[in-house]
Amino acid sequence: MADLIDLLQPRILDRESFQEFMEALEDQVPSIERNIAALRLAPADRNLIARLFRSLHTIKGDAAICKVPVGVAICHPIESLLSRCRDGEIAFTPLLAEMILLALDRLELTIEALNTGHDIGHLNLTQLVGGMESMVSAPGGEIATRAASTIETVTGFKPMLAGHSLPPFAPFAAPPTDRGADLAFFRSLALQLETRSPLFKGRTDRILRLALDTHAAAGSSMDATQLEAAIYLHDIGMMFTPESVWLKGGKLAAEDRQQLHEHPTQSAALLARMPGWEEAARIVAQHHEMPDGGGYPAGLTAEAICPGAKLLAIVDAFEAVMLKHSDRGQTRSLLRAIAEINACDNQFAAEWIEPFNRVIRRTVETG
Repeated sequence: MADLIDLLQPRILDRESFQEFMEALEDQVPSIERNIAALRLAPADRNLIARLFRSLHTIKGDAAICKVPVGVAICHPIESLLSRCRDGEIAFTPLLAEMILLALDRLELTIEALNTGHDIGHLNLTQLVGGMESMVSAPGGEIATRAASTIETVTGFKPMLAGHSLPPFAPFAAPPTDRGADLAFFRSLALQLETRSPLFKGRTDRILRLALDTHAAAGSSMDATQLEAAIYLHDIGMMFTPESVWLKGGKLAAEDRQQLHEHPTQSAALLARMPGWEEAARIVAQHHEMPDGGGYPAGLTAEAICPGAKLLAIVDAFEAVMLKHSDRGQTRSLLRAIAEINACDNQFAAEWIEPFNRVIRRTVETG
């Protein structure tokens, strides 16, 4: 078993070397995901397996050189599993692919948490590495069972979700209300925003349906009409920001990030100028705040953030994770997206995570 201290209490031993590893990891992961996507189609391709093995070996080597022991601890059992695949001892299966991708996600989240000073206990790294190490020494016939068990232990979800995507939602039709004309106008703005990128198609209805269903699952404690208005307009402030900033991928310069951080205030200002939408404006203004105070624009903590903003933060982030790194040649699986949301416990309100998970499970099971 890897050194428990490296997994339970990883530290940055050398800031400059850590930054180098973080950048190297960011460069390597996209090609790894593309190779795994290719292996799903050709699981017996020894060249692809060898290429994947070399990539993981490189990351492990970079972690060792840059004094990031947690990177070595996570990558070593993956490398050992791929060595068995390369030697023909075990098959490369979709379940094994999901296990590797989950481990890489956890490595990325760990490095991000270390960089920002956040806790990593909720990432379940000891269970992850222990499970993978048990797979390394297991007979071929037990690999699938151990992979499934490890994935469920680490994420809280059965791997039956791996590779699934949410069934398409029907276009949402709001019930008629005395504020129906305002809602229709807000919706038209949201749909106009969708036209700015092919990736945004259907985004408004996906977020709206998840938010309203999660709200209902939690007991419908808010005014659903205010929540609906907030969902339509929460990102409309992006239209006041150059598209070269908010549509480009990769890292943002500090000045670009500052511009993006202004969009909740700009969006909320539009709602605040319309009588009767004060709560929707509050939701929009706060939907990027975090319970630990690490959000923006005001750095509010849990008690000061309104319930609607806490809910919108989760569904908005889930949509973003599903599209995250789309340039890597694949859409992240539903399991990995849910696992990532659940792993970021400092970012989201715990009281909304459980009803959100119930809605996702029910949607997949009935979809």
